[in-house]
Amino acid sequence: MTDSLPYPPPAPNSLPAGQMPVLRVIPMPADSNPSGDVFGGWIMAQVDLAGSVPAQGRANGRVATVAVTSFVFKEPVFVGDLLSFYAHIVKTGRTSITVAVEVYAERIRLNSEVVKVTEATLVYVATDHQRRPRPLPGLRAD
Repeated sequence: MTDSLPYPPPAPNSLPAGQMPVLRVIPMPADSNPSGDVFGGWIMAQVDLAGSVPAQGRANGRVATVAVTSFVFKEPVFVGDLLSFYAHIVKTGRTSITVAVEVYAERIRLNSEVVKVTEATLVYVATDHQRRPRPLPGLRAD
């Protein structure tokens, strides 16, 4: 998804410069298989949470995940890695918000090697209190 990034890709072995992650988390042994590899489903759940942060902000309220249009596991994730999730909106529709999420692992036990481990694109829809789609609010002029 680096083609759609609003900022330059990070330098090798570093986190994206000038960007704040929307989520940071360390996977624990309960999140892994007996070999210490973190379950893909656990990573997917964290990506969904990270993607929902800018989506909720743009929707000014409740959103629901309606699609995962791409999901690529580029490198394994290990117990003890410090994961940083970066998310940004790439497209909006009348009720929908498409978000790109990139995940980097700081392999602290390996002298702080940084690797991109996952990238995904998810679609959220703004919903009302009855959980039905609702139009996105207009953008504020700052």
